[in-house]
This record gives sequence, C-alpha cells and structure tokens, in this order.
Amino acid sequence: MPSALDTPQGAAQLAESLLPPLGNRWLHTQAVAARAREAAAAVPEADRDLLVAAAWLHDIGYAPELRDTGFHPLDGARHLESLGAPARLVRLVAHHSGAVYEAEQRGLSAELAVYEREDSPVLDALIFADMTTGPAGQSFDFDTRIDEILVRYEPGSVVHNAISKARPYLKGAVERALGRMAHQPM
Repeated sequence: MPSALDTPQGAAQLAESLLPPLGNRWLHTQAVAARAREAAAAVPEADRDLLVAAAWLHDIGYAPELRDTGFHPLDGARHLESLGAPARLVRLVAHHSGAVYEAEQRGLSAELAVYEREDSPVLDALIFADMTTGPAGQSFDFDTRIDEILVRYEPGSVVHNAISKARPYLKGAVERALGRMAHQPM
C-alpha cells in the first residue's frame, strides 16, 4: 500500500482494490466517503481523515475474498487488523452503523466485542454518512434509508431484525452528527 490505511487516499486505494466488482456496493461506498467529507466539520480536526478513511472502508467486508463469518463489519475489521491498520480504524469499521445489533442476531456478539466500540463524534459521523446514503449512492434522509433497508430485507431476516432494533440508536447518532454539523462555520 503506497498510503497509510487511515488516510483517505490509502483507504480509497484499498476499497477500490476490493469493491468495484460488487457494483452498487462500490457506488454506495464512494457516496458514503463523499458524505463523510461533508460531515467532517462535525468531528475534531485531527479525526477528519480517519472519518473519511473509515467511510471508504466500512463495507470492505462484503468483498468475497474477505468473507469469513458472513458478517461484513467483523470480516472487514479482521482484514484491516491483518494488514496492520490502526486499531481505532479497525474498531470504527467493526462498529459502523449499529453492528452490535446485527452481531447479536447472528450469534457473533463475543467476536465483535473483541473490538471496543467508541461512542464519539467520529462514530456518529460515520453512521450519519452510511445511514443517509442509499444502496447505489443515493442521498436519503435517515427515515427513507432505514425504510429502504427494511423493504430490501424481508421481515424476520437477520438484517431486518437488527435494523429494526438499532433504529433508535442509529437515529440518535445521526441527530448528534447533524447537530454538530449545524454548529460549524461553513
């Protein structure tokens, strides 16, 4: 890797090496990274590159060659860890968008718990970027995005159940990020 994984450039290179064959997932990832750049003012200046890097990498666990557990936050985090990525980046990928709720549904809570979740402006902004971007990169408000996920995954499925349970947590993160963004000079 020519650039460090916790920089937007290095993260984008890694994502681009894995995700383009996945079509819409690649479109979604590019749009989430762009949304994270928009939300960067909501996090401390020292964390802005980390936020954008995490946005680029949040879904790498979907890449078929990284699939181990079938739970993309965990598979992505484990791959990043194997590459020597900074622990904070690994943890952000592991815990993006309420992963703890889906881990519970999948019986993978103990495996995910290896990666401590940080409750921070950075995680809130990452959740905001993911939860306001549609599956093909569309710009959605939070409720439209959640409803889209609930329609795409049938009732009773792991993802449907997890997103239903995670909705209040995710909404809080998005609201906190929006509040921080509103208080930043443009």
